[in-house]
Amino acid sequence: MLKLDMRSPWFSNLSVILGPRPPRSWLLLCLIIVLVVIALLGSSSSSAFDAVTYAARPDFYTNYRRIREQARNDYLELRSLFSGATHPREFSLCGREIENSVPCYNVSGNLLAGWKDGEEFDRHCEVSREQQRCLVRPPKDYKIPMRWPAGKDVIWSGNVKISKDQFLSSGSVTKRLMLLEENQIAFYSEDGLIYDGVKDYSRQIAEMIGLGNDYEFLEAGVHTILDIGCGFGSFGAHLLSLKLMAVCIAAYEVTGSQVQLALERGLPAIIGNFVSRQLPYPSLSFDMVHCAQCGIFWEKKEGMFLIEVDRLLKPGGYFVLTSPAVQPHGNSLNSKKGSILTPIEEFTQKLCWSLLAQQDETFIWQKTGDAQCYISGKQSAVPLCKEGQDAQSYYQPLLPCISGTASKRWIPIQNKSSGSFRSAAEIEVHGVHPDDFFDDLQNWKSVLRNYWSLLTPLIFSDHPKRPGDEDPLPPYNMLRNVMDMNAHYGGLNAAFLEAKKSVWVMNVVPTGTRNTLPLILDQGFAGVLHDWCEPFPTYPRTYDMLHAKGLFSHLTSRGCSVMNLFLEMDRILRPEGWVIVSDELGLIEKARSLATQIRWEARVIDLQNGGDQRLLVCQKPYLRK
Repeated sequence: MLKLDMRSPWFSNLSVILGPRPPRSWLLLCLIIVLVVIALLGSSSSSAFDAVTYAARPDFYTNYRRIREQARNDYLELRSLFSGATHPREFSLCGREIENSVPCYNVSGNLLAGWKDGEEFDRHCEVSREQQRCLVRPPKDYKIPMRWPAGKDVIWSGNVKISKDQFLSSGSVTKRLMLLEENQIAFYSEDGLIYDGVKDYSRQIAEMIGLGNDYEFLEAGVHTILDIGCGFGSFGAHLLSLKLMAVCIAAYEVTGSQVQLALERGLPAIIGNFVSRQLPYPSLSFDMVHCAQCGIFWEKKEGMFLIEVDRLLKPGGYFVLTSPAVQPHGNSLNSKKGSILTPIEEFTQKLCWSLLAQQDETFIWQKTGDAQCYISGKQSAVPLCKEGQDAQSYYQPLLPCISGTASKRWIPIQNKSSGSFRSAAEIEVHGVHPDDFFDDLQNWKSVLRNYWSLLTPLIFSDHPKRPGDEDPLPPYNMLRNVMDMNAHYGGLNAAFLEAKKSVWVMNVVPTGTRNTLPLILDQGFAGVLHDWCEPFPTYPRTYDMLHAKGLFSHLTSRGCSVMNLFLEMDRILRPEGWVIVSDELGLIEKARSLATQIRWEARVIDLQNGGDQRLLVCQKPYLRK
């Protein structure tokens, strides 16, 4: 990337020609002309291969788009420098039409680009419009969510995009558990009569896999559950009460979104789709995958969706499928020839799955814990992936092969009694030295105590010191949805649990860094891979706190826009939410300037350790207009 140095001989010669002090407008005009020529050449060349791009979708297009976007960012920053403005201009509010939209999920744009057969509902950042440089405003009737745990059972209807007709038309077990009253949506608590349906369902699943009740899930090695198409999240809420980590994943929906409702209730959720690409998780990620009327036709695409479930499941893990559309008789899937489950049964045998139980509309398969099963000839129709073929799982095309069998993490879930690591061997499996892991964990315990003392509006008052021990600490439940944007080993998540804070953490491992997501998931935490040069797959206003340590350094090294990242952080952060950034002094100063442009309250904190690291603590205001 070309960098302009104002001290270079080129600028010295220019000063001789134009005089000792050329007008700043002349310099700006010259710069604009150069950038316009570059843009015209870029657009003319791109039009020649647009058709090929959409057909083949090579990585070159994505790199070209990023380079052009970086040139635009450089121009905007240079324009601000030449203008000589003392105070950066604040960003304006976006229009009402995008207050609930999610970048990269543009169905109409995807259709125009040639995507079809369901792929138009998938994530396509490469055909999305350039990110709008404005602040996504809250809906007209938006209200600050209630604190946990009250917010789990009651949310403000104005905070989510769901109509009364959509509410009345919902019919699944998880969608029948709420009442729509004036400006609130009330979900039945665990003591409610209808909620017992979810309790009974959970207990039924436990009994079908040979347990006495659902409180024994942990003892059976079930810690993390991927809940596909989670409805309004009541099943996940019940699993969380059992100290299980249930992550909802559902397709993007313009209205009535399952993911938006789950996050509004303080439940882990992320937008994801099974149509054509792998989910952004490594192989062997979950102990259970659950689908209750999730709308996926599992027998389609020659079993590719089931292969993806196999990739995500740990050895000995369970696939739970509940579908009222199928009501076979007896205890065997073969008892109903021609039903939709018959091809599923045939394919699961090729995957070395065993059908544990069938009861009413619910079927449970168990993935084998014996890796030798895949090379014994039982599944010759589904080959093993080649070495390294499944290493990158960030929205890659679905693979028609079995993965994970050669991994050191191939350990049956029944052999692990706890989600937390208890031995050095469990850590070394991930290529991490135990001393580094435990030192990191110990450090985060003290760091979190310091963070917690800063999460108060007192930090933005006029007194010369930051809040100390004599100042009242914020309540333990002021936060619920937390995102660690560069999670490393998941130490912040572990510190929150140690301090008994009522939060869950979405641990994000940026692409291009060391992939520590398997280490995070094996601790029983929620996590995901993500490229921060792109928007995050979630709805606006879904997180109470964002934490980023070293992320700006990583982003800058990749040539991505920090300004775009700040706008994206503002989009996913709730009004009155908090941001804590830790990075080098120069980047923190730049970040403080950008925080001012998006109207955050911001203060730089000197760590007083003699190093170059600083903290930037911000709070997003509630902008009504």
